[in-house]
Amino acid sequence: MQVKEERKHRLLESATSGYRQAIRWGYHDAALQFIAPEKRPEEPSKLLENIRVTGYEVVRAPVILEDNKAEQLVRIEYVLTDRQQLKTLADRQHWRYDEDTSNWWLASGMPAFQTQ
Repeated sequence: MQVKEERKHRLLESATSGYRQAIRWGYHDAALQFIAPEKRPEEPSKLLENIRVTGYEVVRAPVILEDNKAEQLVRIEYVLTDRQQLKTLADRQHWRYDEDTSNWWLASGMPAFQTQ
């Protein structure tokens, strides 16, 4: 494996791990920093104020599909705090590598949390 490709893999592992930790422990502002700028919600606090993530399991580890794209599948368990209702979702994450900044961005955006 080329040094450049190996570096991309390490950066992807770092990004997916950082995002997982931020989402899992409720650091919403930190989690948003991994989202591609064009996919960030305008009012994230309203979107996440009733959500507490209780589990985050990597179902399929990140795989680089093309030069600058990767995919990962995770299962997220969360509670709607106002009702103490447990929900689960499968989040197919699409990551995009930005050559200019050497960052992986979560191009698929925030998980589709159901708030109802």
